[in-house]
Amino acid sequence: MAPALPRLLATRRLPQEVETRLGAAYQAQFNADDHPMSEAEILEGAEGKDALLITSMDKGFATGIIAKLPPSVKIIATFSVGHEHVDIAAARSRNIAVTNTPDVLTNATADITLLLILGAARGASWGERMVRENRWDSWSLTEPLGYDVTGRRLGILGLGRIGQAVARRAQAFDMELHYHNRRPVAPDLALGARYHADLFDMLPYCDFLSINCASTPETRGIVNEKLIAKLPRGAIIVNSARGDIVDDDALIANLKSGRLAAAGLDVFRNEPKIDPRYRSLDNVFLLPHLGSATRDTRVDMGMRAADNLDAFFAGARPRDLLT
Repeated sequence: MAPALPRLLATRRLPQEVETRLGAAYQAQFNADDHPMSEAEILEGAEGKDALLITSMDKGFATGIIAKLPPSVKIIATFSVGHEHVDIAAARSRNIAVTNTPDVLTNATADITLLLILGAARGASWGERMVRENRWDSWSLTEPLGYDVTGRRLGILGLGRIGQAVARRAQAFDMELHYHNRRPVAPDLALGARYHADLFDMLPYCDFLSINCASTPETRGIVNEKLIAKLPRGAIIVNSARGDIVDDDALIANLKSGRLAAAGLDVFRNEPKIDPRYRSLDNVFLLPHLGSATRDTRVDMGMRAADNLDAFFAGARPRDLLT
């Protein structure tokens, strides 16, 4: 008799190709209507399961749910690169493996970062609203006007895989590149960007500041009043990393005062319940966390998660093991 297939709970709908693969290799329970599962639903669904496939929207995994999981759960695969939504220490203490899906969404997220830069600088949000709301009734030489991107200075906070991909794209706009990391990257990966060991030393060189670092205890809230004050007046901030890196009060105040010219945001604290003040600001280009939202990327992410699950249940070390 063939051994029983591992039992899997997926907390959200997955691309069809991924669900087909998982359905053949696991006794899989899928979220048919794709509703956000509550902690109680996840715990009920986890009963008797060997594996959980979760997303970054499942916040309970950072705030106590892992301690309540049934003993049958042996691995948590998160459909994301970031893993701040999972209490890694709690998982490790229960001998539960945790994996993520790096690499496969680098280009899609870097593309979105350039869209944020261009959308914020050129007023794409208010421009589209003018057309959609039939308020475009004349043409003016003086208003409304956006800001140039070509030849400007770009500071990248976090020159990892995504930051490097952003730098490559920014080169096409002849941007002067600067970056801050905990340590410098190899020259061939830095693409000529100037390294600043101290973040605050980089800020005066940033006409644009792109946030591409991970959300960690050190970076949460780092884009605050003190940081913004060091940027040139009229700078533009874009964020395609994680919403909790930005202090919303500070960013909104400086956008309202004109200290910052604009911002482009794809991620938010407490998303999708974003700070409602952003919706009333004409100088903010807003997207609903589209960084990895291409068909190819989401399929690749799901397949990467499946690869990790398959390796684990085959007795091998998953490629993206975090514990």
